[in-house]
Amino acid sequence: MEDLDNQRNYWARVGPTKLFSHPVNVSRLAELIDPESHILDFGCGYGRTLGVLYNQGYHNLVGVDSASRMVAAARQQFPQLTFLTIDSPHLPFADESMDVTLLFAVLTCVPSDEGQRRIMREIRRVLRSGGLLYISDLWLQKDARNVERYRRSRAKYGVYGIFELPEGVVLRHHERRWVDQLTAGFMVITIDEILVETMNGHWAEAFQWFGCKGRPA
Repeated sequence: MEDLDNQRNYWARVGPTKLFSHPVNVSRLAELIDPESHILDFGCGYGRTLGVLYNQGYHNLVGVDSASRMVAAARQQFPQLTFLTIDSPHLPFADESMDVTLLFAVLTCVPSDEGQRRIMREIRRVLRSGGLLYISDLWLQKDARNVERYRRSRAKYGVYGIFELPEGVVLRHHERRWVDQLTAGFMVITIDEILVETMNGHWAEAFQWFGCKGRPA
């Protein structure tokens, strides 16, 4: 499933035209991190999330994405920030060099179990002990439209929750037990249940997961 985990051509072509609306919980972040924290946005897209944080006074920010056109759009919109294009989940940062890592609607774009595990291993490598991981993503939905496309794609991809869009991309919604497994190396702080508008204008049940690597000092 390597190609599905690197659908960068789709995101480079279509991503800059989409509306990404996962909210940034700045009040909770203010409770958990210092304004001088070094923050990495993994899968930064066109930079919206880091733009919000910059306007809140966080300036040690860097974003990475595999879609070059998304990165170009981020640089154009936020020239004061640093955005890098990456070719694989491997990050060009030293071990334990980040205080915070953000994963906003990234796991949904990486359908395979192993692809998601690779991302989490790399995040764990670059995040300092006690550092914060903030995930915003989508649960499995219960409505008939989603259930039907999960069922239709399960035989092909082997995971309930993976589905295809007619516009040419494969995405994933998540079982709670899988999110628990994926984040097992972290200590959960809290999980907020939210509703978000998807990039194609549908409302969906989502979650914002906050946890730390190891125990805070």
